[in-house]
Amino acid sequence: MSRNVWPLPGTEGQPSIQDNGWFNRSMRWMQLTLAENDPGRFDLGFWLDYLKRTHIDCASFSAGGYVAYYPTQIPLHYRSAWLEDLDPFGDLVTGCREMGIRVIARTDPHAVHQEVFDAHPEWIAVDAQGQKRRHWSCPDAWVTCALGPYNFWFMTEVHKEIMALYQVDAIFSNRWAGHGICYCEHCQLSFRTAHGLDLPRARDPRDEAYRKYLLWREDRLFELSRLWNSEIREINPDSYYIPNSGGGALSGLDMRRLGEQVPFLFADRQGRSGLMPPWANGKNAKEFRASLGRKPVIGICNVGVTERYRWKDSVQNGAEYRIWMAEAIANGMRPRFSKFCGVLHDTRWPSIVEDIFNWHHQVERYLRNEASLARVAMVYSQQTAAFYGGERAREKVEDHTLGMYHALVEARIPFEMVHDRLLDPEHIGQYRTLILPNIAALSDEQCEQIRDYVARGGSIVATFETSLYDEWGVQRENFGLSDLFGVEYAGEMQGPMLNSYLLIEDDPTTGVRHALLAGLKDAQRIINGVFRLHVTAREEFPNPPLTLVPPYPDLPMEEVYPRVPRTDVPEVYLRELGEGRIVYFPWDIDRTFWEVMNVDHGKLLQNAVEWATGEERPVTVTGPGVLDVTIWRQTDSMTVHLVNLTNPMMMKGPFRELMPVGEQRVCLRLPSGKTAKRVQLLRAGEPPQIEQIEGRLTVLVPTILDHEVVAIDLE
Repeated sequence: MSRNVWPLPGTEGQPSIQDNGWFNRSMRWMQLTLAENDPGRFDLGFWLDYLKRTHIDCASFSAGGYVAYYPTQIPLHYRSAWLEDLDPFGDLVTGCREMGIRVIARTDPHAVHQEVFDAHPEWIAVDAQGQKRRHWSCPDAWVTCALGPYNFWFMTEVHKEIMALYQVDAIFSNRWAGHGICYCEHCQLSFRTAHGLDLPRARDPRDEAYRKYLLWREDRLFELSRLWNSEIREINPDSYYIPNSGGGALSGLDMRRLGEQVPFLFADRQGRSGLMPPWANGKNAKEFRASLGRKPVIGICNVGVTERYRWKDSVQNGAEYRIWMAEAIANGMRPRFSKFCGVLHDTRWPSIVEDIFNWHHQVERYLRNEASLARVAMVYSQQTAAFYGGERAREKVEDHTLGMYHALVEARIPFEMVHDRLLDPEHIGQYRTLILPNIAALSDEQCEQIRDYVARGGSIVATFETSLYDEWGVQRENFGLSDLFGVEYAGEMQGPMLNSYLLIEDDPTTGVRHALLAGLKDAQRIINGVFRLHVTAREEFPNPPLTLVPPYPDLPMEEVYPRVPRTDVPEVYLRELGEGRIVYFPWDIDRTFWEVMNVDHGKLLQNAVEWATGEERPVTVTGPGVLDVTIWRQTDSMTVHLVNLTNPMMMKGPFRELMPVGEQRVCLRLPSGKTAKRVQLLRAGEPPQIEQIEGRLTVLVPTILDHEVVAIDLE
């Protein structure tokens, strides 16, 4: 992992992804979720023709569960009241087969009708007050227990029947994992048998019963997933069961375990809502890829508005849909459009999806990525979210990640994400720098893996309480990575701080500022964060570039002056260990950046990553605007994706219109011994102006509307 070198990952002995199974060959996906009254009303011919026009490789259709869309023979498996003698699911399967399109059956086991409740009340979920749970949106329906006989027996029979009748390529289940803790008799008995405890009454990560419940629930769900997979593969060995899942730190299933047992997954972030930037879809792609590796990740993009008010028959604005889909493709996901209801209430969306998918089909060979060429990776931690964050995981864990993520996007630094339970050399050895944004809960083994990474020449950027807790969220006396940080925890947290600052320090010997302070030439002090840890140095840290100005009154205004204008307390710790470099911020710089979006904090985060990495970027992009930059290797080519996020609605959608940015200068280093024999702009459809000198390629991109791809064929 020597400095100033970024090797292309080797492919020796690795088969190309396009040769491994139908799911690897499938590049464009879709899902049609039927309403109960769709049979006999939706236009089958339109949908089959549309799948052909959009070059769909794999289609998913509603089959059974809450409503059966085929003539099921299973008692209590509710048939659509509009079904009559029709078989809409079978018709869709037949039509797709004639076009060579793979088919996935969608099931939904989370709710049942009254007749199921009457026959088997023990299948229904129970709340903490002991009441059977009616559906929160449809009071005539009942919520099922995900961990009991309804799923393990009844839905197993449904899945077997669907597979026996239609020989579909996979079965995918929506809302299969339950909704909160179920207190039915089966769950109480099963949990007590496993752990000798009553089910927890509160979601407190400090409670032993709650910790054990999380692990027990996860084990039960993986057991269920394996059962469904084995039963349908007994009927069709080429098929698979694919569970729906979340993907990030806040996901309820261990993504490492899930990634080990499935051939592909759907990233179910269908659109943005609230204060969510468009890069959230790219983040979702990276989180899934962290555990799936080269297995396909299929990004579900809903053509409708995705808000908590659930306008399921809506249509998203075209500019918003294009940027959300661009983020998916640029970050390595296979696109999948999703439509609720087979009847079209609004016809503005088909032409937009068709345009995107037709382009995707035309340039497909440049989208069959073999590996990301990023040299920086950010760790995300489900155990930190569950056992340290608990019910406050979004603010205590995810907000740190979001702040760091946004800083990297603004800096145009290509990066990947890493699951905290996959810190072995196979998964992190290709990265020069690992970022730990308040990864508070780390086991001794994980800390040792990070030490080994640094010993091999890797660098670390860490913030706040990283490694101060063990894997169960139990606070240590000292940081698990104290020896790397070069500091010890002094036993106190300060905050929330008001009106605290950071003093910018020049090196008193040379008068030169550290590289961490690049871009802050005229600044003497900048704002501090909100929470900071008291730490003491165990190593020498001469001439710290940032020192603490403690909080002082912000009112009355006459009292607003620093009581202690200067201290010798460092607010960043920088050191070199062999070929590796360590940056540790003992305060919540990433979380504060996400909340306040202070430009100086963004510069510090960018500079910290640049200094720690200490080598030439795999690609540098200069020009106006905010761009998400990714770089990939294919079998015989390289691509650089540029997603234009420059928009007044970037942080609060939807986009009203796409706003082009001006010329971008893309500079990259070609693999050793390779030259560029052809360079294209895949969206503009024309050759760009280029310069190629001694293994370095410069490409001028005149303008970017939403998404441009620089494609380089290698010779």
